[in-house]
Amino acid sequence: MAYWLMKSEPDVYSIDDLERDRTELWDGVRNYQARNFLTSMALGDKAFFYHSNTKPPGLVGLMEIVATNVVDPTQFDASNKYYDPKSSPDSPRWHTVKVGYLKTFAQLITLDQLKEIFTSDELWVVRRGSRLSVMPVDEAVAQKLLHMAEAV
Repeated sequence: MAYWLMKSEPDVYSIDDLERDRTELWDGVRNYQARNFLTSMALGDKAFFYHSNTKPPGLVGLMEIVATNVVDPTQFDASNKYYDPKSSPDSPRWHTVKVGYLKTFAQLITLDQLKEIFTSDELWVVRRGSRLSVMPVDEAVAQKLLHMAEAV
């Protein structure tokens, strides 16, 4: 099992939305490195849900990868902001995963708290200017994060 961190703006899709929906397709990723991380995910992997572009940003919960290698349907919809005219159903460029809700943390673990504990090599989200929406999390770092989430 691997661990990941996946970002979403809470006004677009939040941990509360995922709790309500129980599962959701993680669509709209249009960065090749993030897409490659999505395609390397396996069933049962865990992902930390990170609220971005909010005050303060931070980790809000945990989810599980429940389907892998799913073609992202938004790439074919010309009315969708994630439409990709270079992609076709015969040769899709964008694949994603479906996530399932596991838990909401009792308290937000803020980006500032993460910066106090982890280096940018340990946890990519603390890197200055980091905009990647999907990133791997090392097992040891994931265990520290899970401990932090339970300690509140």
